[in-house]
Amino acid sequence: MTTRVGVDLQAGPGEIDETAALSVAACLFNGFSDASRLAIVRHLALGEQRVVDLTEHLGLAQSTVSKHLACLRDCGLVESRPVGRASMFTLTHPEATLDLLTAAERLLRLTGDAVALCPNYGEAANTA
Repeated sequence: MTTRVGVDLQAGPGEIDETAALSVAACLFNGFSDASRLAIVRHLALGEQRVVDLTEHLGLAQSTVSKHLACLRDCGLVESRPVGRASMFTLTHPEATLDLLTAAERLLRLTGDAVALCPNYGEAANTA
């Protein structure tokens, strides 16, 4: 049985289990932490797509796209519907997802190169 954890990060102290809420929020950001998954999400923001459409547009292997779509589906970020032998994928909550991506882009503009240069999570850390 799965228990839904309150994740209202705007709630006041004592109103929610803050540790659990922050843990769930970290899980959400982990879902977006892979560049390929983020590219898939951005492409799905354009509308419903088949795996073959995503592989062609992103230049990724079918198995890679399928693996990332399964991850995003497990996180509740995308959903699919069968169409013949194919599946059509869409964002589960497109408006909220676009709001999050827009906020991330704004924050990245404000921080400049700091995120890319971060010794723990920046571009150099990813190649080490």
